[in-house]
Amino acid sequence: MSTQVCTGRHVLSLLLALVLAALAPFAAAQDEPARKAFRVCKDPGNMPFTNASGEGFEDRIAALFAAQLGLPVETYSFPQRLGFVRNTLRYKLPGADYPCDIVMGVPAGFGQLLPTKPYYRSTYVLVFPAEKALAEVRSAEDFLALPRATLDTLRIGVFDRSPASAWLDRHQLVDSGVPYLLMSPNPDEAPAQLIARDLAAGTIDVAVVWGPIGGYLAREAKDRALRVVPLASEPGVKFDYSMAMGVRFGEKAWKEQIEDLIGRNRSEIEAILRDYGVPLLPEPASPTVSDAPADSGGPRVAAATPAPR
Repeated sequence: MSTQVCTGRHVLSLLLALVLAALAPFAAAQDEPARKAFRVCKDPGNMPFTNASGEGFEDRIAALFAAQLGLPVETYSFPQRLGFVRNTLRYKLPGADYPCDIVMGVPAGFGQLLPTKPYYRSTYVLVFPAEKALAEVRSAEDFLALPRATLDTLRIGVFDRSPASAWLDRHQLVDSGVPYLLMSPNPDEAPAQLIARDLAAGTIDVAVVWGPIGGYLAREAKDRALRVVPLASEPGVKFDYSMAMGVRFGEKAWKEQIEDLIGRNRSEIEAILRDYGVPLLPEPASPTVSDAPADSGGPRVAAATPAPR
């Protein structure tokens, strides 16, 4: 075969490759289905994030977005445990459609789906009844400056494998820790419920929890006023995390549409979060590649500890 023929075929191959590359984004966009509803994957009992009655802050943000898209809200419920994304967002029977299209709260670097840009950043907090030895505590420094004899008598609730456990260890408070399972075997018991019950009963004196949970506990407290004290990250203990929404891999157009809604509704989203008492932090100027902790077991674990939710 002549060199001319080989060269001609090579040029044609290159041209074909360039054409296909140019059409690839268009083809991907065309493969994404037309949205007939704003279909949310969610836990039916995980306040303050979501519940079956749509009373969580993620429920309210989903309703806001759906209204602006002119779509009804539909939900597919599944307890947020290990395998939540696999059994909701990525679950598909042959010949059937996916049951839902978006998870409304995941750590910004969560790797099991395609995360959007963050829509809020929060931090872990101390939550406690502001009375007796803790009456004057208004910062983490105040808490750690309490007499050692006082600290040693406190019962401090923490979720296992969370940054709170590392914080107790760093400040020689492990013996004061009261551990809670990262994922309760009862899917009807959300982390907020467990902590609220034990704070009210006096089983624990203080809890170290993810900010949205702490803020919600204080908002909902009836018999005893609760104080919420934000915690700053320390060397070896990361407390602050950015939270995003998540869609399926390959659905770039849907992700961009959600990000546009996030950008256009910043003030409305912030108002909703503040209504639930969520402690908010500014986004860092240079976000890290992954903002999710190594122990993230799923979205629920991403917010109760973050990994809780």
